[in-house]
Amino acid sequence: MTGGSIRRLVARPTGAFAVVVLGLLVVLAAVSLVWTPQDPFRTDPFHQWDPPSAAHWFGTDAVGRDIASYLLAGTRTTVLVAVGSGVIASVVGILLTALGSLTARWVREGTAGLLDILVAFPTLLTAMLLTAVFGGSLGVVIVSVGLAFGVTIARVARGEIRRIARSDYVTAARASGVGPTGVLLRHLVPNAAPVFTVQLSLAMATAVLAEAGLSYLGYGAGSGTASWGSLLSDLQTYIGVHPWSATWPGAAIALVVMALSLLGDAVRDASDPRLATGDRARDARAAGDSARTAGESEVTA
Repeated sequence: MTGGSIRRLVARPTGAFAVVVLGLLVVLAAVSLVWTPQDPFRTDPFHQWDPPSAAHWFGTDAVGRDIASYLLAGTRTTVLVAVGSGVIASVVGILLTALGSLTARWVREGTAGLLDILVAFPTLLTAMLLTAVFGGSLGVVIVSVGLAFGVTIARVARGEIRRIARSDYVTAARASGVGPTGVLLRHLVPNAAPVFTVQLSLAMATAVLAEAGLSYLGYGAGSGTASWGSLLSDLQTYIGVHPWSATWPGAAIALVVMALSLLGDAVRDASDPRLATGDRARDARAAGDSARTAGESEVTA
């Protein structure tokens, strides 16, 4: 993104909200590598269900673990799942999009049929099947969610890529001797970036939600890895007695998923020249209306 695009991004309330939340998430994940208030896995039977205090910022759970420390350690898992799944989804999506747009007709039709079949399977269900077969681990969750959403990205981006592939500048590039890979990387992917950006942010949001859901169901990162979903699963049993305890992981998951979902739309709006031009035109019209209103007021006075 250019400097102007970044300024337009943070100028939008949704973009500013997403940047602040995700920036804070990355900072907390980095801090958790070197410091947490207490050992996130240490249990203390003498301090079960302590309320929030200076010693335990968010209180403790049924086995005396410090909830704040566990949440802080869980940010690393959240960032790793979001970034890892996003990278895999991007690679799979671009490869399948290339197969469905730049190859021979029979390959394009076969790829389109395969995508239509695969996209019918929900991402979370696909991840559950793979983790059930290969075992619950963080790597399996990342790969399964990345593969599942990569199919969705390819299915959505295929139409946009085919539209761009019929444009004059792509025809000229092919006539000048640029190969399929060059056309894909130089022209198709950059011009389809707004669509890819929205789908990628949704993939990362889905990855965070899927990891939390799988950990909640016992298919997630495993007992040795801090996860917001597994913490929520542990606390929900006692939600009727200690409702405040489950608020923290639930709010953290909801906040990050919301920020990732909003980020894609904000980046698309800030980087798309057509939308930026529309924004400038609306600002100019608004300024003109204000000037006319001020002039009419002076004349009336």
